[in-house]
Amino acid sequence: MDLDPQVPAYVTSDKHSFASVSAQDRWPIIITGAIDDVHRSTAATEDEEAKKEGKAIIEALAKLKYELQHDRQLTPIDDDGQPDVKGYNDELEQRGYPKWHNLSWLYAECYLYRRIATLLSLSSKWKSYDIFARSKMSTFKSSRPAVLELAAQYKDVLNFKDSGLSAGELNKAEEELFLELCEICLWGNATDLSLLTSLTYEDIQKLQGSKARKAAESNILVNDLPQALSSLKKSQLNNATGPGNRIDFILDNAGFELFVDLILAGYLLASGLARVVVLHPKSIPWFVSDVIPQDFNELLNALADPVKFYEALASEDEKLGQKSAASVPLSDEEVANIKAMHEHWSGLHSEGKLIIRPNRFWTHAGSYWRMQDTAPKLYEDLRHSDLVILKGDLNGRKLLGDVLWPPTTRFEEAIGPLGKKGTGLRILQLRTCKADTVVGLAPGEDERLKKTEGGTDEGGQARKWAWTGKWAMVQYHDGL
Repeated sequence: MDLDPQVPAYVTSDKHSFASVSAQDRWPIIITGAIDDVHRSTAATEDEEAKKEGKAIIEALAKLKYELQHDRQLTPIDDDGQPDVKGYNDELEQRGYPKWHNLSWLYAECYLYRRIATLLSLSSKWKSYDIFARSKMSTFKSSRPAVLELAAQYKDVLNFKDSGLSAGELNKAEEELFLELCEICLWGNATDLSLLTSLTYEDIQKLQGSKARKAAESNILVNDLPQALSSLKKSQLNNATGPGNRIDFILDNAGFELFVDLILAGYLLASGLARVVVLHPKSIPWFVSDVIPQDFNELLNALADPVKFYEALASEDEKLGQKSAASVPLSDEEVANIKAMHEHWSGLHSEGKLIIRPNRFWTHAGSYWRMQDTAPKLYEDLRHSDLVILKGDLNGRKLLGDVLWPPTTRFEEAIGPLGKKGTGLRILQLRTCKADTVVGLAPGEDERLKKTEGGTDEGGQARKWAWTGKWAMVQYHDGL
């Protein structure tokens, strides 16, 4: 806690922040979804021990929901053998064992998911079970129109250097592709399942696809992509006779967002802007939709046989008596496009150019201000990267400490130790705002956004414009 920003944190008792909405409205719904998921899996298994444990997990989840809704004190997390438990429990003691509706939003939310993970890790039959896998893959299936649109363009993205353009035209094309693909990755975060607890197939389509991205360009409040590309190209020149650039993705959501992250990774490797891309997923099921290592494998498996994958969705629609675009068979060309992506990404992974590297630090309760002290090996590893891309709102909250920064605070100041010159870290944040904490805005911008429809509450105190994912921040810091 002493390593975090010495600025008041967002707390669950603040009725003017999304913290209060989360604790009282969102989290009970998420726990209910987890209970339903385990109930379905328990009912489906014939393993008696798994049934018994499943029922115990359901009871424990119901108890957790009761404690949350009735504002009970947080209790120490049971020891499942992982070293982060001590960190959680030591901090809980330092905080004085607070109640759910009056403590740090960031700590409370991380504690919630860590406690859920413990219920599974302490079992025998459910240790590797992802309580959120069903919802993650269901949402990806519903992203079909955007998946097909991007799959049709992927080959051209990879082969743009063979298009007969002049050197100047190639340079311009490389720049435009980088900017476009980064923006696709930015808005791919729109389907965050921990926030959008009820989405229809049609709702998801509205959040994805080229038309939606073009309409949202004016909603990027800060856009440092040109600076990040310029720095990356300088590194490319400096590494021309060496090993080449390494780019790291601190991942956010699985499903469609991971899909577009891989498109950007594939382009970076094909263009020569990177020689290797390192993907950093979470180690345990986290914030409903966050990537864990098995999500990467599940995505590749889905792309390896897209007909089977989408037929399953069509079958589910039929059972519900629904007719949607998901029921239309894929064309031969669409199947070939998707399989080509699978072959490319599988090949990059097997060649060691696309690396999966989880770390328990990403599921700690604290901010990234703590990294150098609590995860020094990870910190040193990231210093070898030529660009560290942090995806999504939670990474943004942790990067900034999830505190009440004045919105005009400089990004370098708000990221603390990671924002100092000489760290060797080049950080690019791609964040659609879904929480109150924001920095880097021009004077008067926060006030302007509060005046937009739904931008604040009756008293003008809430920063509601930053809760919905409509507005985005792309912020870069060069620590060399």
